[in-house]
Amino acid sequence: MRVFIDRQPVIGPWGGGNKTVTALHSRLQIEDVEVSYFLDENVDLIFCFDPRQNDAGLWYQSYLDHKNRFGSKIIQRVGDCGTHGKPELTQLVKQSTYFSDFVIFPSEWAKRYIQYNQKKCSVIPNGPNEIFYKGRHNRSLGKLTKVVTHHWSTNEKKGFDFYRRLDEVAESLDINFTYIGRIPANFELKNSEYIEPLDMEAVSSKISESDLYLTASLEEAGANHVLEALASGLPVVYHQGGGSIAEYCYGYGEGYSTFDEMIESIKKIIENYQNYHQNTMTYSRTVEDVIDDYMDVICNQN
Repeated sequence: MRVFIDRQPVIGPWGGGNKTVTALHSRLQIEDVEVSYFLDENVDLIFCFDPRQNDAGLWYQSYLDHKNRFGSKIIQRVGDCGTHGKPELTQLVKQSTYFSDFVIFPSEWAKRYIQYNQKKCSVIPNGPNEIFYKGRHNRSLGKLTKVVTHHWSTNEKKGFDFYRRLDEVAESLDINFTYIGRIPANFELKNSEYIEPLDMEAVSSKISESDLYLTASLEEAGANHVLEALASGLPVVYHQGGGSIAEYCYGYGEGYSTFDEMIESIKKIIENYQNYHQNTMTYSRTVEDVIDDYMDVICNQN
């Protein structure tokens, strides 16, 4: 069997989709499945991570043309739904999923967002790399509660206004706030720690040193950053408008909609920290579990 994957693994700090691409690539090789990044007549299955044009100039129309010519089936994994200022991507996802033989959604929210109503699909939640479990340990709070978040994108929907406002009041709340990742050009933290993007092992280490994870990100189709926090054993304070985030974090933290509610949610977890922490310690999903589910889908396309 020869499987074409439309995205190649990238080394270094990158988004969660790249981690899944890398894991799928590795598993297919282990299973002695031939992986290709070029389309030819020997490709049996096309695995589409993104319908937009890739580095080789191929996009969904290329895959559909190949399917019509050679009979290759298309599995489409929906990652980015275009919610962060890309309405043209939203439309492309809606169109392309209609023609795919099978569609994988990372959340029920993503499926609802693009209004998918066909049966040839499955909701397979994302999972974190196992490295984030290595720093997991039973913890208790000190005088200062260590709050952390991390994002590689600078899109405004990542919630920078919330982080800026928390930075202004963190000291009065006995909170030590750390932001890891990329920030917009006009963004500045005056009372908190800022750390530039780290590789996966280093970011795992930094998260595991914290007590509580905060995300203000909105409309995420399949958010990996909160799953990395759960794997590290941290309760999560999350925005109710976070899309998949509210699904992923239900039972492992507290939601909010406004800044004042965010502060109250942080306080609520601090006051009952051990209960929230122990619930979080039951989370066990990994990216390898995700790939197990992907492989079941791939095998069922034969």
